[in-house]
Amino acid sequence: MHIPDGFINGATSLGAAVVAAGGLGTALRRGNRALKDRQIPLAGLVAAFVFALQMLNFPVAAGTSGHLLGGALAAVLLGPWMGVVVVSVVVIVQALLFADGGVSALGLNITNMGLLTALVGWGAFRLLMTLLPKRTAFVVGASIGAAWLSVVVSSLGFVAAYALGGSGQAPVGTVLGAMTGVHSLIGIGEGLITGAIVAAVLGVRPDLVYGAQKYELAASRRLMPGRMAIGGFVAAGLAVSLALVIFVAPLANSNPDGLERVARDQGFIATAEDSATAESPLADYSVTGVENDRTGTVVAGLIGTILVFLVGAGILMLVGRKRPQPKSEAGP
Repeated sequence: MHIPDGFINGATSLGAAVVAAGGLGTALRRGNRALKDRQIPLAGLVAAFVFALQMLNFPVAAGTSGHLLGGALAAVLLGPWMGVVVVSVVVIVQALLFADGGVSALGLNITNMGLLTALVGWGAFRLLMTLLPKRTAFVVGASIGAAWLSVVVSSLGFVAAYALGGSGQAPVGTVLGAMTGVHSLIGIGEGLITGAIVAAVLGVRPDLVYGAQKYELAASRRLMPGRMAIGGFVAAGLAVSLALVIFVAPLANSNPDGLERVARDQGFIATAEDSATAESPLADYSVTGVENDRTGTVVAGLIGTILVFLVGAGILMLVGRKRPQPKSEAGP
């Protein structure tokens, strides 16, 4: 659901940029307080995994595709504030290097895809967990429901921006119905993917699932997240991310995603403008000079996955260095 330049006017985009900057700054401060040094590579892994999964468009209905947004997934694995940070890193790299989402619309995309999905997803997860038995199996179910809702709310974020400053002539009510309808279907895919990943991590490293730790579930305390253990888990997860890019990304569904399909159907697709980074050598997940589309997609995806991992972990490492260090006890 990457919003291109042109769909939303400059004033509204600027307002969203202010909201995004404030929200991301808050997320960095709040997340940094609870962040442990050993979790930094894990956060980089989640960012890389979300980037790779966002390349895997899946068919929805009537010539429409969808892809993972990842905010609820990141929130359940890392906590809501770190979830905001890692998805925002993905969105920023996509806009600046891959021309995926407009540069002037970057604040809109961070707000819709980062802030809303992670915070609403986490809120929904917490609400569901208050109603469900406190067992790890129900963490998966709550994750599925939270992920579905996060996609629908993200689509409502676009509708709100369209109502304030949309460039198209389609009635807001019509856009609202179309966006929520198609993204309710996309949310099913988001929920299933999120649930499968959360279940997989719970199966091998339940102690690394923030949502399970929050409720002090017995299974989430079976293992201690030592440096070697986390390092091995991160290496394996990164290998899976790269494998998805190599073997699955070239097979991704080529139909327009939910937002693009609604824009076409409602007649405002023509308001889209070329991104300021449209001439990037990695624009549109291809590589300048590589004529084979499959090869270009794979190479661009590999570069993006590794870069997002490094940027995500690097930012958190820099922020972590600014944390007040505990005072050492004075000697006798």
